[in-house]
Amino acid sequence: MEILEKVKTRVYKFGNKTADGNSKMKNLLGGKGANLAEMSSLGIPVPPGFTITTEVCTEYNTLGKENVVELIKDELEESIANIETLMGSKFGDKTNPLLVSVRSGARVSMPGMMDTVLNLGINDEVVQGLAKKTNNEQFAWDSYRRFIQMYGGVVLGMKPASKEDIDPFEEIMEHLKHKRGIKLDTEFSVQDLKDLVYDFKEAVKKRTGHNFPTDPWDQLWGAIIAVFNSWNGDRAVYYRTMHGYPADWGTAVNVQAMVYGNMGENSGTGVCFTRDAGTGENVFNGEYLINAQGEDVVAGVRTPQQITHLGSQRWAELAKIEEEDRLKNYPSLEELMPSIFEELNTYQNVLEKHYRDMQDMEFTIQDGKLWILQTRNGKRTGAAMVKIAMDLLKEGMIDEKETLLRIEPNKLDELLHPIFDPDALKRSQVIAQGLPASPGAATGKIVFFADEAAKFKNSILVRIETSPEDLEGMNIAKGILTARGGMTSHAAVVARGMGKCCVSGAGALKINYKTRTLTVDGHEYHEGDWISLNGSTGNIFEGKVATMEPELSGEFAELMTLTDKYGQMKVRTNADTPKDAKVARNFGAQGIGLTRTEHMFFEVDRIKAMREMILADTVKGRKQALEDLLPMQRSDFEGIFEAMEGLPVTIRLLDPPLHEFVPHQLATQKELAEDMHISLQAVKNKVAELEEFNPMLGHRGCRLGNTYPEITEMQTRAIIEAALNLKARGINSKPEIMIPLVGTVKEFEAQEQIIRRTADVIFEERNDSIDYLVGTMIEVPRAALMADLIAEKADFFSFGTNDLTQMTFGYSRDDVGKFLPVYYEKGILKVDPFEVLDQEGVGQLVRLGTDRGRSSKPNLKIGICGEHGGEPSSIEFCYNLGMDYVSCSPYRVPIARLVSAQAAIKSTM
Repeated sequence: MEILEKVKTRVYKFGNKTADGNSKMKNLLGGKGANLAEMSSLGIPVPPGFTITTEVCTEYNTLGKENVVELIKDELEESIANIETLMGSKFGDKTNPLLVSVRSGARVSMPGMMDTVLNLGINDEVVQGLAKKTNNEQFAWDSYRRFIQMYGGVVLGMKPASKEDIDPFEEIMEHLKHKRGIKLDTEFSVQDLKDLVYDFKEAVKKRTGHNFPTDPWDQLWGAIIAVFNSWNGDRAVYYRTMHGYPADWGTAVNVQAMVYGNMGENSGTGVCFTRDAGTGENVFNGEYLINAQGEDVVAGVRTPQQITHLGSQRWAELAKIEEEDRLKNYPSLEELMPSIFEELNTYQNVLEKHYRDMQDMEFTIQDGKLWILQTRNGKRTGAAMVKIAMDLLKEGMIDEKETLLRIEPNKLDELLHPIFDPDALKRSQVIAQGLPASPGAATGKIVFFADEAAKFKNSILVRIETSPEDLEGMNIAKGILTARGGMTSHAAVVARGMGKCCVSGAGALKINYKTRTLTVDGHEYHEGDWISLNGSTGNIFEGKVATMEPELSGEFAELMTLTDKYGQMKVRTNADTPKDAKVARNFGAQGIGLTRTEHMFFEVDRIKAMREMILADTVKGRKQALEDLLPMQRSDFEGIFEAMEGLPVTIRLLDPPLHEFVPHQLATQKELAEDMHISLQAVKNKVAELEEFNPMLGHRGCRLGNTYPEITEMQTRAIIEAALNLKARGINSKPEIMIPLVGTVKEFEAQEQIIRRTADVIFEERNDSIDYLVGTMIEVPRAALMADLIAEKADFFSFGTNDLTQMTFGYSRDDVGKFLPVYYEKGILKVDPFEVLDQEGVGQLVRLGTDRGRSSKPNLKIGICGEHGGEPSSIEFCYNLGMDYVSCSPYRVPIARLVSAQAAIKSTM
């Protein structure tokens, strides 16, 4: 162990066109550290620094602070010395000081979820040396002020006292601005900044009971440990849970020499994208601020200016600013610093070609010199993801297979959400205009605080600006609206990553958190009032705006065509109505894998007949009630068969226990008793008789059909007659009748005999016939074990993994929420097994059932129709098992088509 600890490298250096690491080492160095190393090797001007590996974060979480400090102390000091040599300055020196930044960097991009500290190494003595060295006292004290503010918030926990309050440091600054009659941070005098430093340190001492740390090495260790701690902070944990990232990944720590964008009018900072992260348009874009540091851009405190001339003109048009005013007060970087812009433009081209993907870059201009601080594959909306991948394919940067593998399946979901109806938009009143930060249509009730986003079913989170603490509320809300911030602010970047509609920088909005009001042009809106956002244009509308279904078109349609070229496993849909069937078919569904007949019985005109059937005491009485239901069921099936003309339709016979259909409220029971001319007590007795201790394992599925064969007869007749009726109209139907909840061969045989006997009778009556299949749902563990014997009789298997998961785990799907959060926290489970197929346990039953079924019948058709049929990792598992199809909800069909193609491609790699 001792030998391993000495030999193992935990700190990797980069700078001066060399690096210990590279872009392939993201798991060890984190995305940021790996890309900094790669850029340094490419000759891109990167401030020198080093990366502490993700493994050290894991060691910190298991061994504790003291052990980890001891493990990396020597490497850390050596790496600081390397930066000192390259920069010609010394960490902690009073006359020639080196300041550093400390940033987190997980293996995947997690914008704003963890912590950053800039200007570290400064104190009361160093600030004097920095002022003298740069001959810029304003810059030196501004850097000191910023450091205390960031270190105080990140390391010392100086957060707002309550959600209605602002940041304690911002409060001190706002008070001084009011006193001095100024509006911007850049208007502070040197004396103002000195006063702020003093007031900040006093605030720290008052809140924490300790003096602000002055020793640069103490500051450095404090910041490193704070970054490690931020990996398990609330917002990082929530973000990981939301995206399914494991807790044991850990974060790297990146320490770099500071370069300063706040040295005056010849300095600045910015964020840029090699393509539009919202739409995918192939246009270089981004934002910058003169005399600022990087956090100013993403924090949204100052609304930044555009990098390109084109972007600046587009922004001015949205903001309704005249060209003369734009050029004078809001010039683009391209116009203000043309040589810097050209250099930046060169680097963005180099980096996009090198990584063969859209890049999100951060840069600083220090006294006329450009430094690149970061590059990463940019977060993007679902629409941008598709367009960028298809454009890169057309440009020859990537091939078809890589194009498909570049698409995140779940992000396709964003393209399937409703959009605003153009006619409704024409009638809507625009109350304000912001920046189109993240496309989409959102309608909801105003909420002002992230932790109250769930107060309404549909909410719009309205903030002056968002912060990483708002993540959960941003995820819950239908849309996000901010008064401050640009296209690269925290709100914009996180919203695009979530695929959430966002309008930022709507400067006309006056937001008051204490009164919970939003004022625009004298009109006041309150919490709970409806507004609508168009994230594609930046328009903010009063009230609700009607929406419509999206279409498969453009690059999305091209992508789906490409999936069909590589996909081998078919994708069906779960659909109970002709409307759902049509939606799914338009999305490319190749049949129906599950039609639940019980849903058809709950409609008002049918539930009465269903209840009469249940309450009947005799076979004759039940048959009479079923006669009333027959034409309704037949009509339903005709509509579904017609919508799916020429494609297979799997219909599951009645599955739930009968008690779900009977009335449980006294008023409804009385009404039923009167309609049936029986006593109220008779109804109550029947309801009580049908109650079960454990309905999930009770009188349901094939057990109902075997107890009351007349139900199976009626449903079979409805299915076969519907198919024959359509045949008479020249429409080809392919019914597949599925028997639910089979556990023994004899259960299946008993139901199959009823189905085939009934079908034969109908064929004789009509002097006509159709082809049909009879199969079963494998959802009872015993059925998977007996699959070889069941397959001798069944035409197909469909795995019902919802019930199979319930019975295998012994978890009730309706009650699992009571203990799942605790199981996540304790690491007993990593995901909800009802959302993601448990491949180790339930998956082995699926594998066993598939193998045994095909041992008896090699060409046995096999599919899956549980919720897992639309979940990417579960779909891939089904492909690897050799299933013929997966079946999912209509809006998951494009996702399943993509994953089917991706699975086929991966199997050949």
